[in-house]
Amino acid sequence: MSSESAAQPSRAEDRAVPRTVWALGLVSLLMDTSSEMIHGLLPVFLVSVLGASTATVGLIEGVGEGTASISRLFSGWLSDRLGRRKALTVAGYGLSALSKPLFALAINAPLVLAARFSDRVGKGIRGAPRDALISDLVPAGSRGAAYGLRQALDTVGAFAGPLTAMALMAALNNDFRLVFWLALIPALLSVLVLVIGVREPPHRSSAPQTPVRIDECRALGRAYWAIVAVGALLTLARFSEAFLILRAQGAGLPLALAPLVLVVMNVVYAGSAYPLGALSDRANRRRLLALGFATLIAADLILAWAPNLWVVMGGVAVWGLHLGMTQGLLAALVADACPMSLRASAFGVFNFASGVALLVASVLAGLLWAWIGPSATFIAGAAFTVLGLSLLLPLRST
Repeated sequence: MSSESAAQPSRAEDRAVPRTVWALGLVSLLMDTSSEMIHGLLPVFLVSVLGASTATVGLIEGVGEGTASISRLFSGWLSDRLGRRKALTVAGYGLSALSKPLFALAINAPLVLAARFSDRVGKGIRGAPRDALISDLVPAGSRGAAYGLRQALDTVGAFAGPLTAMALMAALNNDFRLVFWLALIPALLSVLVLVIGVREPPHRSSAPQTPVRIDECRALGRAYWAIVAVGALLTLARFSEAFLILRAQGAGLPLALAPLVLVVMNVVYAGSAYPLGALSDRANRRRLLALGFATLIAADLILAWAPNLWVVMGGVAVWGLHLGMTQGLLAALVADACPMSLRASAFGVFNFASGVALLVASVLAGLLWAWIGPSATFIAGAAFTVLGLSLLLPLRST
């Protein structure tokens, strides 16, 4: 378990979510608004405008997330070495903001891949230091609520972005590139809020000054590595949301309404992340996570056999619920299972493993879609979720 400060907080202080966490949530909200203005249109842009195949969509999404995972591993180690969180977080958000114009300038799939690569590197750089900063600020008794709150605000941006994209597409006569240019505005605001509104705790001299060694990996403990394995298997089953958009489009969703898929998913995600995160501070986290796995299985099966668009959108909503049940909870479990001096490195390794799994999952999803059809993609996701659930059930309650 992680070491805590010598001073014991009162019950009220233990449950309070610091203002810095709210600021980080606003930063995530603005950047996700920007990213999802693009991401909600990108699969359709690739397939319909640039003529890319679904296998190419899967490759672009997978390579992007795989790149982010490698960046997370490095940034987590560097954050622990320096004992600093905010500088790396600013660098990551700044790089993601600067990548937005590249989408508007892309004239073929390789250029979209380059833009996605830059955006995901930025996400990878900021992820582990930001999550470790929250853990540094928040006592163990309210970590589930803190991570759930940040995730909920992040997800508000994840449905505000597609809504904005749909409105702009309607107003601008389906001008993809102009929408991509306008996505730069909330991205720059995100960096501004981060620079002005986020403060980190004083430097901790206990941070290691060398890269994470084998003995330090052992110090993370079996409970931590079990969480890494469970998170990777869950991510292997949870391929890119680009395939949810393509599934809905194949069921009859009009081109201009493609971002509606992310709106439905993220409304449910945002509405469930904070209350379920707060619940995990008082309940058995392992059981809640198992319920989240079961929810993903249900979503995959609905999407595999949905006979019409209405049922597809229902499956998308269930997918959003599983995200609300699992993502903040996994972050809280990682924070609980590692020492403070290795906290950013622990998040980096966890996110690295999950990112590699998402790379494999997205490429596999695209190939299955192209070779067999959409149903095969979602049935495979359900099968991987069953494997993850079988690994989770024997774990000791947390």
